[in-house]
Amino acid sequence: MSSSEISSKPDGKADDALNSQEAVNKIAKTLEKSHYSFLDLRTAQGQILFLLISIALSVLIQSLPNGTFTSVFNQEIPTHGHVTETVRHECNKTPTTASAPIKRPTYWIFGKSENEAHLKHVKNVLQRLGYEKVTNETTDWDLLWAHDYPFRVLYPKLHHLKVHQKVNHFPGCGFITNKVDLATTDLEFIPKAFRLPEDREKFIAYAEKYPEKMFVQKHNQHRHINIKPVKEINYNDNDTFVQEYVDNPLLVDGHKFDIGVYVIITSVDPLRVYIYKGDILFRYCPQKYHPFDPKNVDKYIVGDDYLPVWDIPSLAPFYNGFGFGMKHSFDAYIRSKNRDPNGIWIQVEEAIRQTLLNKEKHIINALKNYRHKRNFFEMMRFDLIVDDNLRVYLMEANMSPNLSSAHFQQNTLLYEQVIYNLMNLVGIGSSIHRESLRTQTTDAEQMMSADKNIAVHAEHCTSDMCVESCELPECELCRPCLSAQDISDLHMAYREHVNRGETKRIFPVPIISGKSADLSELNANNQKMSRWFAGKCAMESIWCS
Repeated sequence: MSSSEISSKPDGKADDALNSQEAVNKIAKTLEKSHYSFLDLRTAQGQILFLLISIALSVLIQSLPNGTFTSVFNQEIPTHGHVTETVRHECNKTPTTASAPIKRPTYWIFGKSENEAHLKHVKNVLQRLGYEKVTNETTDWDLLWAHDYPFRVLYPKLHHLKVHQKVNHFPGCGFITNKVDLATTDLEFIPKAFRLPEDREKFIAYAEKYPEKMFVQKHNQHRHINIKPVKEINYNDNDTFVQEYVDNPLLVDGHKFDIGVYVIITSVDPLRVYIYKGDILFRYCPQKYHPFDPKNVDKYIVGDDYLPVWDIPSLAPFYNGFGFGMKHSFDAYIRSKNRDPNGIWIQVEEAIRQTLLNKEKHIINALKNYRHKRNFFEMMRFDLIVDDNLRVYLMEANMSPNLSSAHFQQNTLLYEQVIYNLMNLVGIGSSIHRESLRTQTTDAEQMMSADKNIAVHAEHCTSDMCVESCELPECELCRPCLSAQDISDLHMAYREHVNRGETKRIFPVPIISGKSADLSELNANNQKMSRWFAGKCAMESIWCS
C-alpha cells in the first residue's frame, strides 16, 4: 500500500493501520525467540504476549472498512441445493403472535320458532363437519336449513341463489307432504280417501257400498284423528279428508306400530331418490290394540309419547342385549314367527318410488321460478303401516321430520347418523378442506369425478352409427352427445354413488338379476339417467343398486 493511498483514508485510519502493522511485527519477532510455552498464562511473559495480541487484533478490526463483517456472515451456506433470499428472510422474521382465522363454510337456520333446541342434532353434525353458523342478514352463505317451508316468506332471498348455495327443501315439496293431497292421490299403496267437502257424495256412495269398513277423519295439521261412524262425519270441515281405516294391523306383542323411513331427494328432472338404510324408526302405540275401542286413540294412533322398541318385550333382547337396530330387531322377530320380512321392504321402496314419480311434475313446475334447480335437496320421513298379511300402506310424508331426542335420548344416534349420511350424500359433508361449497379448482373437481368416471357404452359410442349421429337411444350418453347440463347431472350422480354411505338408491330403480326397469312411462331426463346407471352397472356390478 503506497503512502498516498494510506494518507487518503479519512478519520486517521491510515495512522491506525501503520501502528497495527508495527505491533504485529513486534509480536512475530517475540514469537521467534520464545520457546513452546510462550503463551503459558501462568508466566509473566505469557500474560504480556496475550495482552499485546488482544490490543493488536482490536486495532486491526477497527481499521477494516464498514460492513466487512456483515458481508462475511451473510454469505449463503453451501448446500446440496440452494438457500434462497426468501428463505433466509423468512427465517429472520419475528414470529407473529396470532395467525389469520381459517375461513369455514357457513349455514343459517330458518323457522317460525326462535327456540332451536329441536335442531340440536342438525347443528351438532354441521359443527363437526366444520360449518359455522351465521345470521340470515348475510348473503354469503353456503347452506340454509329451513325447518318450515321457506319459499313463501323467503322468496326474494331464494329467487336468485348463487350456484353453490344449498337449501334443504325443494319448491313444491308440499305436493308430497300435504296430507290431504297425498291421501287423495290414487295410488296402489294409499288407503282410499275423500277430500271434504267436495268429495262428499263420492264418499257417501263408497260407504254405502262397503258398510263393514271404518273411516278416519283427518285434518291437514294432523290433529283430532279418530275413527268416526259415517253419520258423525263433519262434511263442512274444510282442509280435512276421510280415509278408509286399515282394521287388521300387524301387531308386535299386541301393539300396533308405524314405520318411519327417511327419504332423500337429491335431484329432480332427472329424479334421484335414496333411503337411509342404516336403520328405520319404529314407533309403537302405548296401549295394546285388543280389546279394540275406537274412542281410545292410544290403541291405534302413534303420538309423541309412543312406546319405543326397547320397551317391547319380544324386541328388547335384540335391541338391548345384542345391539341390533330397530329394523333388524323387527326383522328377527318376524322371522321367529316363520314369516319373511323382505317382502315388506320391497313394498316400502315401491310405495315411495310411486309417490315421488307421481308428484315430480309439480316440483318441476315450481322450479321454473328459480334460477338454478340444483340448489335444492330434500329429506322427509315417509310413515307407513303393515297389516296382518304383511301388506304395506303409506299414511303420510313429513317435510321436516322430528329430529329431536328430547322425548327419547336413545334416538340421538339414529338422528345424527341420518343427518350425517344426508350431508355426505348431497355434498355438504366432505373430507376435502374447503372454505365454501363453491366450485373447487379444476384439479380438485377432477379428483372427485372426471369425465372418464361418467363414460359408459364404449362399444356403442365408438360405432359408426354413434359417431355420425346422436339420434339413437344407444348414442345419447356418448360424450359428444351430452349437453353441459347432462354432464353436470352425471357428475353429481357419480359423486352421490361414491358418497352414499348408509343410503340406498331406490330411483333410478336398482337393477336386479340383470333386469332393467320399464322406462316407457318416464320423462326423457329420467330415462337418460336410468340408462346411465344401467351402463355403469354393465361395467361394474357395484353400480347395479
